[in-house]
Amino acid sequence: MQFLKTLFWVVTAVFLAILASRNWHDVTLNLWGDIQVDIKTPVLIGAMFLVGWLPTYLIYRAKLWRQRQRLENIERQQAVVRTEPSVEDVPAA
Repeated sequence: MQFLKTLFWVVTAVFLAILASRNWHDVTLNLWGDIQVDIKTPVLIGAMFLVGWLPTYLIYRAKLWRQRQRLENIERQQAVVRTEPSVEDVPAA
């Protein structure tokens, strides 16, 4: 199974490298005012991918971290409740 996963990523990387080399053209971006920037097409596509993917990934990681913190708090509370002696466990005088 690990071999298939590695093969998939190698084929994907080769495909993207061929695609990038075939489309290595300048694109002119008109920014504010008279500012223009020339950038290569694959670099622009990669940057736009990161602009779209990174916020979603950060939100996902923040939610995952928050859920772990809640789970740890609940586990700590349950551990405290289990260690407290109940009325039945206390010997009668």
